[in-house]
Amino acid sequence: MSDALLRDPYPVYAKARETPGLTFLPEMNAWLVARDADVREVLRSPEVFSSANALRGDFVPEPSVLAELGKGVGGAPIVVTSDGAAHQRYRAPLVRGLSPARIAAVVPFIRERAESLVDAFASAGRASAQMSRVELVRAYARRLPGEVIGRLLGLDPEHVTLAVETGYRAEELFFLPVGEEGRIAAAREVVALQHLLDEYARSRREDPRDDLCTEMVRALAPGAGPLTREQRAELVSNLQNLLIAGHLTTTALICTAVLHLLRHPAQWELLCARPGLIPDAVEEAARHDAPVQAFRRVTTRPVTLAGTDLPEGAAVLVAYGSANRDEARHDRPGDFDVTRRARRHLAFGHGVHSCPGAQLAREQVRITLEILTRRLPGLRLAEDRPVVMAPTLIHRGPEELWLTW
Repeated sequence: MSDALLRDPYPVYAKARETPGLTFLPEMNAWLVARDADVREVLRSPEVFSSANALRGDFVPEPSVLAELGKGVGGAPIVVTSDGAAHQRYRAPLVRGLSPARIAAVVPFIRERAESLVDAFASAGRASAQMSRVELVRAYARRLPGEVIGRLLGLDPEHVTLAVETGYRAEELFFLPVGEEGRIAAAREVVALQHLLDEYARSRREDPRDDLCTEMVRALAPGAGPLTREQRAELVSNLQNLLIAGHLTTTALICTAVLHLLRHPAQWELLCARPGLIPDAVEEAARHDAPVQAFRRVTTRPVTLAGTDLPEGAAVLVAYGSANRDEARHDRPGDFDVTRRARRHLAFGHGVHSCPGAQLAREQVRITLEILTRRLPGLRLAEDRPVVMAPTLIHRGPEELWLTW
């Protein structure tokens, strides 16, 4: 796997958009779908481009890793990798559980926790005689989305940190170069989380509550009586997916939004002066550097896409991040501009697989920018700590984000 491609895919995207047809990427063993129109065609045709391989990893777990995973409860299909009726069955409780009313109800909690997290490092900075600094990923961006999705799911506060950190271990299993020992350790943590989520599912069967966990149990295991092994595996798999998707992508978007604003000081200053532009800034951040850069699809029959003939079973890499920089769709696509009305981007997908948690992510980024521009308008990137992007397309963001003020 090319480290350069994973850390900065945009040069590859640009070349692919300029090249007739599709571009085959040997390192991904897939055809790159890079243009906006072609990406939309794939996403509008799930019967031709199946999601069965959507989460196929960049690394194949060793037998020792698979043995550890075999001690868990999951392994069932999930919404991201399902098609047709199965996909709708898994998606329906997410749409209900992440409805506008549910999101509006959690906004006060988001704001309270965001203010508190910022206050923790801003207050420490005020107490120091030296220039204030913070590493935003761990001090803030990894914490807020985890607490929010944990609350919506109904997790006890003492379990949230475990759930959040295990989300990153799950990513290491398939998408990061941590080696066999690293993947074995990650597998053990993932299995521990699966058993914890299994306890939650069984508890909600006996004692339903007004939370997403209960919503999932009611939808995927209707009726009464103890959950079967198959029901438990399906619930745990989908709860785990919701938990991971609910915080890793939002964490990435918070970080890239702040990163690009501070890389363009005039844009940051404009936002501080005109906070009414913050919703547009959220959309522009998502368009300019999508948190999920690409998902895989596999063809269910022979098909021609962008003039390229694909056989049945061909793997394609559907690059949202590339479509969002397509000159045919966006004016000056390489520019980061918070005054842009970037409403037609694909950062949150399109069609039946569009992200049901998109508005929840938007609210968290919006509130973050409102607080930071109001409380810390002098923020800037730390000159002594260069930003390095994580080597993955699945949750694109900086490994660390050091800020000073």
